[in-house]
This record gives sequence, structure tokens and C-alpha cells, in this order.
Amino acid sequence: MVVPKALTIAGSDSGGGAGIQADLKTFSAFRVFGMSVITAVTAQNSVGVQGVFNLPPEFIGTQIHSVLSDFGADAVKIGMLSTAPIIAEVARRLRAYGQHQIVLDPVMIAKSGDPLLEPDARAALVKEMLPLATVVTPNLHEASVLADMPVATEADMEAAALRILALGPRYVLVKGGHLPDTATDILWNGRELTRFTAPRLDSTSTHGTGCTFSAAIAAGLARRQPLADAAREAKAYVTAAIREGFRPGRGVGALRHFIASW
Repeated sequence: MVVPKALTIAGSDSGGGAGIQADLKTFSAFRVFGMSVITAVTAQNSVGVQGVFNLPPEFIGTQIHSVLSDFGADAVKIGMLSTAPIIAEVARRLRAYGQHQIVLDPVMIAKSGDPLLEPDARAALVKEMLPLATVVTPNLHEASVLADMPVATEADMEAAALRILALGPRYVLVKGGHLPDTATDILWNGRELTRFTAPRLDSTSTHGTGCTFSAAIAAGLARRQPLADAAREAKAYVTAAIREGFRPGRGVGALRHFIASW
């Protein structure tokens, strides 16, 4: 029996709704065997992030070696990479193993507004990680930072995608979940622009949305889907998970990752 395998390289969310925890739930929902490399341990809940402990880069590299030297990975999803040394180590290891199906979610700020990427790490992210990415999936704020321009409309999203593409990734998928009227994402590869549109949901169950979306795309790539098909299926999955979301705590609600099961 051949089972697709996906690796997530990201931070741990003690609240269970984002990061490594969301990624592994998503992989399982797509019937993909999930593996993990933890880059940081956070103390967080539905109301905020109370603490972050970054693991030593060398140990992060050891985790990557342990997984890829034995299991390999059909796709890799990358989330929280807090520091420049962590970014450099992850990039070095991925290059050494020749990984080529990489979904980069440029995590910069938590849903609560707490910073998750140190300011001096942004340049390292652009230099080291973007050229390795099959697709990078910024939200409007992250696209604004990467493209060095305001991003508030669909026209801005297209312009930002063009700028980000010049930084090295094969595709750019700008997420429009923070647009005022519709939740439209755009996928751009320099030749073809594809839109993925869904109704904007009146829901507070949005913690882990970006992590889940990028993990779902990675799961699709692990299953050998074309990127546009993987993104379309991921969009539908996340929309349904938000619609069926719930509030386990006092703050931002969680997605329902296993919609068909519970």
C-alpha cells in the first residue's frame, strides 16, 4: 500500500488550532501520512500568545535529517520560522535533500496580533526560502511586507504577486481572506492568473486558517495533484472548516478539521 507523505516544518501551538497541530490534522483529513519538524514551542490559547521558545537550529536540522533520511516526503509545508539562523538551517537541509514540492506559509503575525517572525529574519526568509518554494501563500499583511507595498484590494494583490514572484518562488498565492467583501485568493506564476472565490463568512472561528490552507495544498501536492487543483480543493476545505467551526476557548474560534467525522 502506497500512502502519500507530507512533512510540516513549523511551530507548536499549545492551543491546538494552528501550527504543527493544525497541519497534522489537515494531512490526516486528506488521507496523507503526516510527519513533523518542530521549530518553536509556543504557549498560546484562543486569546493570545503568552510565550515562544525557539528550538536550536542544529536540532531542527537533526529533525529534518531524521525524517527525510528515512521516510522522505512527497511534499513539505513550511510555517513558523522565527529567526534567521533557523531559516538558514531549514533551507540548507531542504537543499541537501533536493525537496522540490514546498509550500511556504510566511508566518509573521499570530491571529491575536503577536509577532512570530523576528524583524531581522524577514530578509533571510526572502533570500533563503522564497527561491525554494513551489508556492508561497501570504495573506494581505504578509504580501504587503514581502512586496513592500500596501495590499488592500484585488488589484493590489495582483501587483504584489508580481513583485513577490520576482523574489524566486515558482508560484505566488495571495490570500484575500481579509478583503472587505469576498474571500478571493489569486494564484500567479508569471503567465497565468487564477482566482479562487468563496463567500466571506461571518465567523470568528478563524484561528489556524492560514496554516490549514497551506497544509491542505501540501497534502494535494503529496497526492500528485496539479497545484491549481490542490489550491481549489484546499480553498473549499478551509471554507467548510470555518463554516463548521466552534469556540473551544474564550477568544478566537477553531476550525473543524474533520468535518466528515465530527
